[in-house]
Amino acid sequence: MPGLAAKPIIDLQVRMPSLPDLADVARRLAPTGFVPAHGARPDSPGVYRDTPRPGDPTDDELYTKRLFHDPRRAAILHIRRLDSPFGRFVVTFRDWLRSNPEQAARYEAIKRRLAEQHAEASDYDDYTRAKSAFFNETDGEMRAWARGH
Repeated sequence: MPGLAAKPIIDLQVRMPSLPDLADVARRLAPTGFVPAHGARPDSPGVYRDTPRPGDPTDDELYTKRLFHDPRRAAILHIRRLDSPFGRFVVTFRDWLRSNPEQAARYEAIKRRLAEQHAEASDYDDYTRAKSAFFNETDGEMRAWARGH
C-alpha cells in the first residue's frame, strides 16, 4: 500500500477457481524465478494454508493455498482459491486501510514496533502472528465498512 511502511517484500495474490497441483505450478513458475516457499518451522503461518478469521467459514479446503517466493526480487506469490475467505479478507483489509488513514497509521506503528521486537528472530512467524491482534481488534469496523462499499 503506497505510503505505508512495510518490509521490502512485495506480496502478490492470484485467485483461481481451484488450486493447481503444487508440482505442476512449480514447474510452470520456475522460469520466472518463483519457487515453492517453505516455512521456517512446521507451524509457520500462511505457508500451506491461511488461518480462518473470526466469523468466517472453517472448511479447511477454503484456506489451503500455494505459496511461492522469488528471492531475487523479494516477492511472494499467494495462490488461493477464488472462494477463499482469507483471499477476500486481504483485499478488503487493503482497501479499508486506504480509506482510513487513522487506522493505517495505527497499523504502521504496530508493524514498526513488532518489527523492532522481532528484528533478531530467525524467522518472521511470531511477527506475523502478533499482527493478528490488530486484525482481530478492527475486524468489526472493517467488515461494517465493507458492507457499505
